Amino acid sequence: MSAAADAAPGGPEAPGPVNSLWVPAAGLAPGPGSPALCWAALLACLSLACAYVGSLYVWNSHLPRDHPAVIKRRFTSVLIVSGLSPLFVWLWKELTGIKPGISLLVLLGFRLEGIVPATLLPLLLTMVLFLGPLIQLSMDCPWDWVDGLKVMFDPRFWALCLSDMRWLRNQVIAPLTEELVFRACMLPMLIPCTGLGPAIFTCPLFFGVAHFHHVIEQLRFRQGSVASIFLSAAFQFSYTAVFGAYTAFIFIRTGHLIGPVLCHSFCNYIGFPAICAALEHPQRLTVVIFYVLGMVLFLLLLHPMTDPAFFGDIPICSLSATSSGFSVCS
Repeated sequence: MSAAADAAPGGPEAPGPVNSLWVPAAGLAPGPGSPALCWAALLACLSLACAYVGSLYVWNSHLPRDHPAVIKRRFTSVLIVSGLSPLFVWLWKELTGIKPGISLLVLLGFRLEGIVPATLLPLLLTMVLFLGPLIQLSMDCPWDWVDGLKVMFDPRFWALCLSDMRWLRNQVIAPLTEELVFRACMLPMLIPCTGLGPAIFTCPLFFGVAHFHHVIEQLRFRQGSVASIFLSAAFQFSYTAVFGAYTAFIFIRTGHLIGPVLCHSFCNYIGFPAICAALEHPQRLTVVIFYVLGMVLFLLLLHPMTDPAFFGDIPICSLSATSSGFSVCS
């Protein structure tokens, strides 16, 4: 029996998925998808995005963003904002009256059930998508596989990485904080308004727009013409929005934060596929075949490797009060 029925003995269950924990208590929102609920969600997400980006600029510095001193200061401010971001979700729940019936941390993807497949399967799926770039890198790398494994298991290599501020930013801090803020905190606020499917494509818009702040620094340090800077920003918005939709899909399907964080870190390491270099590669045919093979396998494995059955009960799916969520949560 649903929590809605428990809250109102003898009354009909609220419409929505079986065993839904969505309870429209007294608050701003009279029901799912109401204008008040949607405005509350959009304003909360916008405020959270502004707080995250704004935290990068609280420090008065004339140094570029890759300077170690700038990176360390930004670590401090962005970690504070990210640590406080669950409060936005808590405040949103109190204002709207939505009571999921589960703890806030579980709703944000911090749980143990199904954590092993949630750690491995999304990362493996992402590596399949990047099969072409990985083969291309292996062909161009001067090391063989044995040397690569020796380096990977060498503590000195990891000590060197951890001492590199840019590596820490790109592989640890940015993936963790961005996935926490732009996925784990925003999706629970958007889903009761939009439903599961539309939330996957709405959430990345905040993530993509948030990356426009790079334009400020590029103009400030004159890192190209105005036209090239804005063209680059538009391109970055496009692929970050697509990537954001993918990690939002992973977050909803697994109910874990760890998968999106690892996928984000991996993609930051690999970077955007060097398609032009692939077409000019000495072994172009082989590289192109693996590019195509990776995309085909990714599309075939996308649903099987993110099957919610691997990860137990998906907490965030309980927030959807519409039947449109079945295709995502099953």
